Amino acid sequence: MATPVGLESPRTFVSRKNRSKNILTRIRHGQVTGHGMKRGTQIPEALLLERDKQARWQGIPILLRKLYDNSRPNSDMSQIHNVVKEMSSLLSMEAMSFVTEDRKTSQESTYPNTYTFDLFGGVDLLVEVLMRPTLTTQKDTPKMSDDLVKDCLSVLYNCCICTDGITKSLASRDDFIMFLFTLTSNKKTFLQTATLIEDILGVRKEMIQLEDIPNLANLVQSFNQQQLANFCRILSVTISEPDVGADDKHTLLARNAQQKANACPSRAEVNQVTLLNIPGFIERLCKLATRKVSEATGTATFLQDLEDWHAWLDNALVLDALMQMATEEAEQSSTESSDESSLTASPLGHRLPQSMKIVHEIMYKVEVLYVLCVMLMGRQRNQVHRMLAEFKLIPGLNNLFDKLIWRKHTSNHVLHAQNQNCDCSPEISFKIQFLRLLQSFSDHHENKYLLLNNQELNELSAISLKANIPEVEALVNTDRNLVCDGKKGLLTRLISVMKKEPADSSFRFWQARAVESFLRGATSYADQVFLLKRGLLEHILYCIIDSGCKSRDVLQSYFDLLGELMKFNLDAFKRFNKYVNTEEKFQMFLNQINSSLVDSNMLVRCIVLSLDRFESQTDDMKVVEVLSECLLLSYMARVENRLLFLFRLVNIINVQTLTQENVSCLNTSLVILMLARRRGKLPFYLGAFREKEYADKYPGFLLNNFHHLLRFWQHHYLNKDKDSTCLENSSCIPFTYWKETVSVLLTAERSSACAIASYIDEAYMDLDRDFLEV
Repeated sequence: MATPVGLESPRTFVSRKNRSKNILTRIRHGQVTGHGMKRGTQIPEALLLERDKQARWQGIPILLRKLYDNSRPNSDMSQIHNVVKEMSSLLSMEAMSFVTEDRKTSQESTYPNTYTFDLFGGVDLLVEVLMRPTLTTQKDTPKMSDDLVKDCLSVLYNCCICTDGITKSLASRDDFIMFLFTLTSNKKTFLQTATLIEDILGVRKEMIQLEDIPNLANLVQSFNQQQLANFCRILSVTISEPDVGADDKHTLLARNAQQKANACPSRAEVNQVTLLNIPGFIERLCKLATRKVSEATGTATFLQDLEDWHAWLDNALVLDALMQMATEEAEQSSTESSDESSLTASPLGHRLPQSMKIVHEIMYKVEVLYVLCVMLMGRQRNQVHRMLAEFKLIPGLNNLFDKLIWRKHTSNHVLHAQNQNCDCSPEISFKIQFLRLLQSFSDHHENKYLLLNNQELNELSAISLKANIPEVEALVNTDRNLVCDGKKGLLTRLISVMKKEPADSSFRFWQARAVESFLRGATSYADQVFLLKRGLLEHILYCIIDSGCKSRDVLQSYFDLLGELMKFNLDAFKRFNKYVNTEEKFQMFLNQINSSLVDSNMLVRCIVLSLDRFESQTDDMKVVEVLSECLLLSYMARVENRLLFLFRLVNIINVQTLTQENVSCLNTSLVILMLARRRGKLPFYLGAFREKEYADKYPGFLLNNFHHLLRFWQHHYLNKDKDSTCLENSSCIPFTYWKETVSVLLTAERSSACAIASYIDEAYMDLDRDFLEV
């Protein structure tokens, strides 16, 4: 049958439609196999022109063909730039659509221009264009302009935004990554380069080694302060251990096996050492962290203006404006500024809202504080501590403290794990990183006294003198030239805002952790009294009993802080009894403890340890008075209550579920039994275990589990000096006694009254299970 004039036959139409699909299929096959057609530039131009409109390729294959033809050695760079700019306009709209539409999952149909650009070899071709000057041996090759380099980088970044596969492909190319680092030496292309590097390293499976970057030390030293702050975004990826899930949730069995398999320092640890060896690196970070935020407009106004942070952050125009401002700043001055005057001096300044200038500075500090915090937690901690003290980081942060506004920002702000990416406002991120840094700085380190000013240090000395006890050695050795200045030290300021924090604020968690870290280690009576005098204990009890707080994380942080504050301190137990002065309040307090023993067990340990010490001091009438009047001590003095806690502590954990978060339950149960052993009552407690099992008609279930836990305890702790020191300092029980008690409990002789095996009938015995193979 004849086909009407002007109309295609169905077969012809299908044939033409399938031809474009066949082209794509052949290219895709070539890219995967390495044989045949691998990029669009190999397709005849006539065929590309014929199929372009129907396939809706937007002329991208033709542009790539033109780029390929013009990118040979000695080609006209202006022609290359014209093509790149034309492609950039086609791809940038898709990237903007991506960031303004809640980052939907990228699909070919969603971002067709990016997909077509990549499929026809555009990404590889742009990489070739960028790297060609470094690969040729010719001396007179045309030089690429900064604008051309920036546009090429922007196209690649827009592709990475829309398609994860492109980012992963670039991340696999070590040569390209090292090349990008060399581009950061150019101030005019720095920001685009750094942004692309950060995106690429974020998806890379294997962490790069900073020592492989050519002339890294000279490169970093050449950065101005703004560039260094932005470079910290890249460094944060290279010095942080890979996030294998929430650290506290990672089982200790798996972590121990991983540490055994990776006995050598990790790449992240090696990278930290590389940075420490760069002259002036830590000093410059300290200057960045402590320089004053611009006061042209107050932070309060900025927060009011910035009602929807995500709308600003995800707007590509705003990011472009910040990039332009950075470029213009670099052109204005080749000298480095120690303050933020360059921000306000920028010609672009009058076109940006003041809020953006402030958020610019705050975002810098978030990145800098994160890097310093990670370095403080690494193997080189003591060296980093010395440098942070020398460069007066803490006094500088103390001077910044009043510039921060501690108020509720959003009701649905969630807590963040240590390595979790933060997508909240920069002002919130800044506070969280600030508190994390304080926590890391104070934790088990003598430099913690730098958080006080001279007057407060004198107060600590006076407390020790009045109590007729020697001053803590770390306090005596503190260099008073390095402590905080002003009317209040950093710790005192933190407590002041902590007491004013709204009940449902998640900042409570970070504040409590930071203050608790100051008390950790060997118990210091003077430190405790210093905080008691500032009403901290009453504030904590209000939060636990009266504030209606429901957050388990916040409650856990307050239980831990309360335990450190009260441990062995008679005055603290008096204050507790004065606040918890009714049976109703006491029951509310107990209910909070019992609602989650994993969260509150450190407080239970503190009460048990304190009770044991007080009971050995009954010749002191003040002690006798507190023992008889304090509801908390009276409750824990009843053996049946201690046994209930002990049974629950052993029952809620097992070797397979032990984590850094709940292993404290095992140690608290051990403390209870060590104190019983001191008094010759260990057989009584083990017998109570057996009675509990038979009462529950489940013989052996508690004691077998406890036996397995203690075997793991030996495997875990006897090879870790730090953990053993922490156990000894926190309990005031020599670690040798911990080891002896565990050995006694695990002895295989059933004739021993202190051996777990003696209390399990043979029919129910399951002590030899191999749990260490993971």
